[in-house]
Amino acid sequence: MVVTTTTPTGGTGGDGPLHVALVAPPWFEVPPQGYGGIESLCADLADGLVARGHRVHLFASGPRGTDADFIPTYEDPPGERLGDPMPDLIHAARVAAATEDLQLDIVHDHTLAGPLLARGRRRCPTMLTVHAPLDGEFGDYLELLGKTVHLVAISAAQRRSRPDLNWAATIPNALHVDDYPFRRDKDDYALFLGRMNPEKGAHIAIEVAREAGCRLLIAAKCNEPAEQAYFDEQIAPRLGPGIEWLGEADAERKRELLAGARCLLFPLQWEEPFGLVMIEALACGTPVVTLRRGSVPEIVVDGVTGYVRDDPAELPELLNLLDALDPEACRKRVEAEFDVPVMLSRYEEAYRRVIASAR
Repeated sequence: MVVTTTTPTGGTGGDGPLHVALVAPPWFEVPPQGYGGIESLCADLADGLVARGHRVHLFASGPRGTDADFIPTYEDPPGERLGDPMPDLIHAARVAAATEDLQLDIVHDHTLAGPLLARGRRRCPTMLTVHAPLDGEFGDYLELLGKTVHLVAISAAQRRSRPDLNWAATIPNALHVDDYPFRRDKDDYALFLGRMNPEKGAHIAIEVAREAGCRLLIAAKCNEPAEQAYFDEQIAPRLGPGIEWLGEADAERKRELLAGARCLLFPLQWEEPFGLVMIEALACGTPVVTLRRGSVPEIVVDGVTGYVRDDPAELPELLNLLDALDPEACRKRVEAEFDVPVMLSRYEEAYRRVIASAR
């Protein structure tokens, strides 16, 4: 393991600069070249905290990509092994070894296995941002961790699903609003953007757009076997005039599509803990037409930045009411609640509160 860092200094805590170990997942580099929402968040945290005067050690795979002191756990990210538990375990073990000599104020973890280390000899508190739904064994795992780990929810809906856990804060994900192009004048299409997964509801988006007589563009990640199977069975047969498949869009193309769309059509079929694509759309001045699942009501203000309904059958008529929504209201919503500086301030406050409680 190659270590790229400087001689560690002691954590200060209090009201001064903090010394934070930021632990990203091992699967993709930080920031990611393509897919990797958690890795993007970690990059924003690393650069933002350093810019605010804090000392940050980032643990991740691949080359250095942020302003933080960098400790790589894998020279080449093992993304092709996603789902295999061993890379996550090895990543955690390497983090444990490397942090022994660092005088840290807090460890901020974003991995699955890493929080187990908080039960050992770690001298500072551990915070875990929970990025996944809490149903089933994952929620039970976090319950077993007890008070050894301080949890951050990414939405109130996620937190409500297991209110008994050791929650320290609720901090929504964020983006750099200025990186997203704002357009008031829209083109003639609705957009579905995401992954080829039944839970994301691309097949329902097609039916909604077709009933409304609205052109629909579909841009989605589709490179895993399950994604391809869903595409072949549910999406390909529904393509045709007015329903266009674009494949996966890179970051630049995604922003162009979002800025030009009359709306993001997002008929999700599960309790989404957050849904970053919604704030990406709003940042471009593009309203969201969606269903009342998971975090949706915390992000989309019905009748102001989009439309939120309970039944897919209610969505087609809404595609003809988009002119009543103000693109500037969409942008301002993200600037106020989901911009990176807002998220950074919330994490700083949470760090200091957890550190104080640990003392």
